[in-house]
Amino acid sequence: QVQLVESGGGLVQAGGSLRLSCAASGRTFSNYPMGWFRQAPGKEREFVAGIDWSGGSTSYVDSVKGRFTISRDNAKNTVYLQMNALKPEDTAVYYCYIGPRAGGNTRYWGQGTQVTVSS
Repeated sequence: QVQLVESGGGLVQAGGSLRLSCAASGRTFSNYPMGWFRQAPGKEREFVAGIDWSGGSTSYVDSVKGRFTISRDNAKNTVYLQMNALKPEDTAVYYCYIGPRAGGNTRYWGQGTQVTVSS
């Protein structure tokens, strides 16, 4: 059974940093893209950042470019999101995902971790 376990969320002041981690288990994920979405209260879930299976290609929503960095460690089946210069508008529940792999259609989700940025 596939499981994604997130950690690293919390409360931080504006301008601060947090590092989210998401560890996947249940199978080998080296060929799967990974990434993060977030959902703020009263808003739809939005894409934040993604990384391909090799780690050589990344993408970000415009609002976090230059502040957030996504990376992965395939040996640990883990994806990271380094968040710097945090703003109150970054407050949300952050969800990691994995997949789908090429030719597939299954995406797995973590349970979410709360990030709260105070002004």
